[in-house]
Amino acid sequence: MDADRTDPERATDPGEPAASPDTDAPVDPAEGTAPTTAAPWEPIAPRIHRCKDADALAEAAAKRFAETARAAVARHGHFLVVLAGGSTPRGLYTRLTGEPYRDSLPWQQTYFAFGDERCVPPDHPDSNYRMADETLFGPLGIPETRVLRMKGEQPPKEAARRYEVRLDDLFLLVPRPQFDLVLLGIGPDGHTASLFPGTAALDETGRRVVANHVPRLDAWRLTLTFEALAATPRVVFMATGEEKARVVAEAFGGVEHAAPHPCERVASPHTHRDVFVDAAAASRLP
Repeated sequence: MDADRTDPERATDPGEPAASPDTDAPVDPAEGTAPTTAAPWEPIAPRIHRCKDADALAEAAAKRFAETARAAVARHGHFLVVLAGGSTPRGLYTRLTGEPYRDSLPWQQTYFAFGDERCVPPDHPDSNYRMADETLFGPLGIPETRVLRMKGEQPPKEAARRYEVRLDDLFLLVPRPQFDLVLLGIGPDGHTASLFPGTAALDETGRRVVANHVPRLDAWRLTLTFEALAATPRVVFMATGEEKARVVAEAFGGVEHAAPHPCERVASPHTHRDVFVDAAAASRLP
């Protein structure tokens, strides 16, 4: 199926100007697939982009990032993006600091938030902020004033409460309380951000940010909730490696499974989901 012909995107956001076919098409029309949604009140079906390898995935995701950034600034003067942690997004961030993206994107109108954070100081090797600072903020010279950092060095529940207040303050300044783009990874167990299977944050309603204890890791994490992650017109998932193949096939490929994975629960009738996978992660897709 040609995703460029089935994408219902422009029908759901009358405030967003229609894009040209080159801008709105999937990065690789031959590889992107997007089944239609059964009804307008159901989540929009994900569009899957099969990439040859991690480098191709980084380039494809960078193109989607660039398209979304330019459209957001044209629409309302700023671009608010939620960054993902972990290893897979590193290639995307590095790609964005090189040409043609470095000098062509509206970086001065871009503001950065985080989907989750480990409860460690910002200079710790495990810090999501540190990874983004080394690969994106530093090389681009992004000032701290445009980065909304989760403070993992603070007590977890206090840090979550303070981050939610900062998000509420930020959303007071924008036309609609939502992000323009959310970047997310996918874990082999189906987790995304720090929404791990079997943890309390999966049942959270009414809050944007929580401290989530993950018994399997014996650690606390800070994470945006489903409510916050789905408050966006576009989510980009990225997954590489064969260990992600089963979850990708079940969550986004229609393969039968017992219960929804956390990653597939980031959905709404107004959220368009792009799932970028390398050949290994796509190996079990129908």
